[in-house]
Amino acid sequence: MSLEPLPPVTRIGILAKSRLQAVAPHLKEIADWMQSRGVTAIFEAETAGLMDDRLAGHIVAPKATLARDVDMVLVLGGDGTLLGMADCIGEARSRIPILGVNFGSLGFLTEVTLPELYPSLDAAVTGRAVVEERLMLKSVIRRDGATYREAVALNDAVITKAARSRMIDLSLSVGEEFVTRVKADGLIIATPTGSTAYNLSAGGPIVQPTVEALLITPIAPHTLTNRPIVIPSTALVRVQPNMEERDEVFLTFDGQTGFQLQAGDDIVVGGSEHPLRLIKPTTRSYFEVLRTKLKWGER
Repeated sequence: MSLEPLPPVTRIGILAKSRLQAVAPHLKEIADWMQSRGVTAIFEAETAGLMDDRLAGHIVAPKATLARDVDMVLVLGGDGTLLGMADCIGEARSRIPILGVNFGSLGFLTEVTLPELYPSLDAAVTGRAVVEERLMLKSVIRRDGATYREAVALNDAVITKAARSRMIDLSLSVGEEFVTRVKADGLIIATPTGSTAYNLSAGGPIVQPTVEALLITPIAPHTLTNRPIVIPSTALVRVQPNMEERDEVFLTFDGQTGFQLQAGDDIVVGGSEHPLRLIKPTTRSYFEVLRTKLKWGER
């Protein structure tokens, strides 16, 4: 995915992790900082609730509005908070970039630390930051011969069984070619960005976000020869659950949304034509982030 300069910023949406009280003291300071630079702060409605009586005079808008009508979104929280905003932007087919500040515990996506908040904001507002495009997934689910649901995800689309269900049986195809039947606890279809999420814990490979690829990783496969595979991002992955009446199989997107599948459902997952745009205000490389977050090379 390409790097490009960030266009001029005059309206910034602010979204914090739900009920994150630790961020409350920073919200008024951020708004004052933006106002002193001629930038309009627009608070997501639930985030505004963290400010109490300090909200006077500030603009409040729903999350869906932030996905369409600002120049960038500042996310304060962990990767889950950023994923929720990213998926909302993806659904809106918007090009609004995100700057993630980590208030969580790991933060592959929200890699900016709290001490780096204002230098990172300044780089964005003054046009010194760059934007990195990240591949997103588009999933189409067909039921009874018609499109039942569509979804956009930054990390992954995951098919899993219920907690006490037996393993599930999935027919997997890439393009028009049948690949295999996967008998496992589930299946992950991930982007390179999502390679360090559920895919990693399931034994899948880490893939640099700039690589144009999709990852297919079985979850606890019954057959040891069912291994993860990397395919081109232009390919379409088709999954058909082979279900009996008692089976409970679920499809989730980025761990944010999902629903229960039915026998006969047809799931097609591919790369979205609308990438997510992440603001990269720091000079940390991807491998430096991996060393920091995963403690590579440490004993």
